[in-house]
Amino acid sequence: MPLPDLQTLLPFLRWLPGTSRKTLGNDLLVGLTGAVLALPQSLAYALIAGLPAEYGLYAAIVPVIVACLWGSSWHLICGPTAAISIVLFTSVSPLAKAGSEQFIALVLLLTFLAGLFQWLLGLLRFGALVNFVSQSVVLGFTLGAALVIAIGQIPNLLRVEIVSQATALASLLQIGQHLNDVHWPSLALAAFTLLLCLAVRRLWPKAPALLVGLVAGSALVWLLPERLVGGIALVSAFEGGLPPFTPLQFDLNSLLQLLPAAVACGMLGLVTSLSIARALAVKSHQFLDANQEVRAQGLSNMLGPWFAGSLSAGSFTRSALNLQAGARTPLAGVFSALLVALFALFGAALLAHIPLPVMAAGILLICWGLVDLAAIRALRRVSRAEFAVMLLTLLATLLLELQTAIYAGVLASLFFYLKRTSQPRVRLWQDGDDEVLRIEGSIFFGACHYIQQLLQRSRGQRLVIDARHINFIDYAGVEMLHQEARRLLAGQRSLVLRQARPQVVEEILKLEGAERCPVQFED
Repeated sequence: MPLPDLQTLLPFLRWLPGTSRKTLGNDLLVGLTGAVLALPQSLAYALIAGLPAEYGLYAAIVPVIVACLWGSSWHLICGPTAAISIVLFTSVSPLAKAGSEQFIALVLLLTFLAGLFQWLLGLLRFGALVNFVSQSVVLGFTLGAALVIAIGQIPNLLRVEIVSQATALASLLQIGQHLNDVHWPSLALAAFTLLLCLAVRRLWPKAPALLVGLVAGSALVWLLPERLVGGIALVSAFEGGLPPFTPLQFDLNSLLQLLPAAVACGMLGLVTSLSIARALAVKSHQFLDANQEVRAQGLSNMLGPWFAGSLSAGSFTRSALNLQAGARTPLAGVFSALLVALFALFGAALLAHIPLPVMAAGILLICWGLVDLAAIRALRRVSRAEFAVMLLTLLATLLLELQTAIYAGVLASLFFYLKRTSQPRVRLWQDGDDEVLRIEGSIFFGACHYIQQLLQRSRGQRLVIDARHINFIDYAGVEMLHQEARRLLAGQRSLVLRQARPQVVEEILKLEGAERCPVQFED
């Protein structure tokens, strides 16, 4: 077995030599914007997971660097996410008190196990999972995720406090109950920031609109008198520091307790990351190596816990920002992680000056950029079934948890695919005494009943199946053809396959051997 080449072991060597001073400068600027967005989000996600706030920053440093350098996507940025944080808390909280040393140790061990599971799937080339996420699912998931993220920012826009809800619809309903509590200065500040970002994007397209909006909004709060901006919430202050080296505790009892949750978390992170990477690749016209991306996700979650990093997965908000801001290489994500580390070490106090409504307005701008109305209209014109899958995925993101919505969309795609392939296109005509049936599709277990019904309606002396368009036949299809051939032979009739492909003939002959096969073949 040949040894892997250096670029396989270190995939960043494929694109790193092509970087220039211009691309480095651009990626550094994009990374700065991404770091500013990542800092408050990471702190919040750590608290959701039951971890001390600083652990959110740790998860946005080492795992992000590894995933960017070893991954395939140009724009995918990983880190702590809301869905992953909730799953971590619900998985580990029954075993230890949230925030305790034991809880932290179990979360890091679970992260390592989930990463190991992901890495093994990558070695087994399980990246084909992304092929089951159809374009309609990607569109629905993208639009739904944008709405979910936008709804999640409304409390920061209005400065209302609501209890965390499992679904976007439940959050929206609860927000509606607090409309009388709107803090108008916060809403006005968010509107100012959003309009400024839109103006900068229109008048100066290459400028970092979000970063300009964040700085201007923060400066406005600092300059205006207290009576005008009093009560506007700011990002919570924290004590910074670099990720500490954290040896994992491999206790057999803990391993057995966490293994089922690790598999579930690994699959959730994998499907979410691949879905986001696929959506970004469609927009950037990039080729995505799914297996490489799976291995990178696993490697990042295997190495991250040794530096206090909890489970990470693709972040839709930060990845979309990376794409829209014009990142040229994955170094934008690396710079973002390094800047998070610098902020965590030296600039923690500066973040306390960023108003939450300003941050929320920037995130709304990102959400709007995710909406692809042209593609949705085109999908509606081309395929009603695929448009229905898109709508189902969209509704699932609002009515269910985000990760469940992805599964629902994939299952819906598979359902429509199986429904369509279970009734392959068939042409029937008379050729002298022969009755010819041309089947344009595969004969597999889902299509057997439909094809068998057509064969049993035949009345010709010889039933000829024009098999030139049959690419695949499975065991159920072979058995069905043998059964129908014997039925016809009992009535002094015959079943003939004409111009069948060699692999199809080989599969049919395997069942009983060439001498006993009741199906006849001709060129």
